[in-house]
Amino acid sequence: MSTLLHLDSSPLGTSVSRELTREFVTAWKSAHPTGVVIYRDLAAKAPPPINAGWIHAAYTPADARNPEQHAAIALSEELIGELERADEYVVGVAMHNFSIPSVLKLWIDQVARKDRTFAYGANGPQGLLAGKKATVLAATGGVYQPGSPAAAFNFAEPYLQTVLGFLGVKDVNVITAGGASKLMSGTVDRTTFLQPTLAQVRARAA
Repeated sequence: MSTLLHLDSSPLGTSVSRELTREFVTAWKSAHPTGVVIYRDLAAKAPPPINAGWIHAAYTPADARNPEQHAAIALSEELIGELERADEYVVGVAMHNFSIPSVLKLWIDQVARKDRTFAYGANGPQGLLAGKKATVLAATGGVYQPGSPAAAFNFAEPYLQTVLGFLGVKDVNVITAGGASKLMSGTVDRTTFLQPTLAQVRARAA
């Protein structure tokens, strides 16, 4: 039985990236009728930032942690458990100031943990989430795709590909709905704007 981890990090409401992830999940369920979807809305409930107590707990062996340390990384363990259980991830992202939403960065800080999702060996770092597959569904106000004049300002996609790859997820596909600012100005119809991107989403989820 396949399991999908569905993460939304865009602001609540009718955001483009949320529409993309909903379509992905619908298509994925159709392709995996017995599959399980784990849903986490990071915008509705953002993870807390890590602090000194969290760091000390994370670097203390599990059998040596005191109750306070176990409590400090309880959410981290829960989030990592979701990554471990899932075979596939879909992440909805709206570009914020050329990068990812702050709530998604908070999530990354909670799950990127030495000896849990990555380790250092004789040949350097090794991701421990090997064999997983990820789809990043992004929405950007402008057009930042490779080859566009503003491509150099897109720090969101390469950052997520780097982080996921560092954790062992090598099969990462990014699908972007670029130019979403046209929806706000009313210069393009929403259905017309989303149609080509939604077709890519369905094909990836199938």
